[in-house]
Amino acid sequence: MTDNNIWYLPGPFHRYEDDVKAIAKKAGLIIVDANVTDSRDGATETAPVVTLKEVAAPLVVAVAGDDKVVLEELIGKLQIESDTIRAVIDGLDAGEIEKPEAGELAIRLFQALDGIRLQMVDLADARDDLAAENERLRNELAELRAGEGQEVDALKASLDKAGVSYRANASKESLERLVADLPKA
Repeated sequence: MTDNNIWYLPGPFHRYEDDVKAIAKKAGLIIVDANVTDSRDGATETAPVVTLKEVAAPLVVAVAGDDKVVLEELIGKLQIESDTIRAVIDGLDAGEIEKPEAGELAIRLFQALDGIRLQMVDLADARDDLAAENERLRNELAELRAGEGQEVDALKASLDKAGVSYRANASKESLERLVADLPKA
C-alpha cells in the first residue's frame, strides 16, 4: 500500500450525489476536507470522480405597493416567531424556560419540552420510589438473615450441649434435622 492515500475533497460531503464515504472506504482512502487545509501531503494520485448535487437557484421576490406591506408584515411575524423560539432555546440552555407569550411554533416547542420535563420528573420519582423499596427490602433481608443467624446459633448450642458434631457451614435445615434426631431427655 502506498503512503498517498488521502483524498482531499472540498466539503461539506453531503452536497455530493455520490456516497463519498463509501467510495473512500472501498478505495482505502482517507477523506480530508480540502477547505480546511492548504497542504496536499499524501494526496492520492487517482482520486475518485464525484458529482455535485444540483441546487435550485434562490428565489428572488420583487414587490411593490400593498404587496410590500404584506411581505413586511410576514417578515415581521417570522422574525417574532424566530425570536421567541430562540428565547425558548436560550432558556433551555440556561436550564429554565418560560412559556412564550407569542409565536405558535415557540409555544408548541415549549409544550413539547415541558411534556418531556414532566415525564422526566415522573421517571425520577419512580426511580426514587424503587430505590426506597430496594433499600427497605435489603433491610428486611438483613433482619431475616440476622434472625436466622440467631436460630442457627441456638441450634448449634443444642448440638454442642448434646455432644453431636456438625459441619461448621451446615444449613439451618440440616441443623434442625440433627436436633430433631436428638434423644428426648
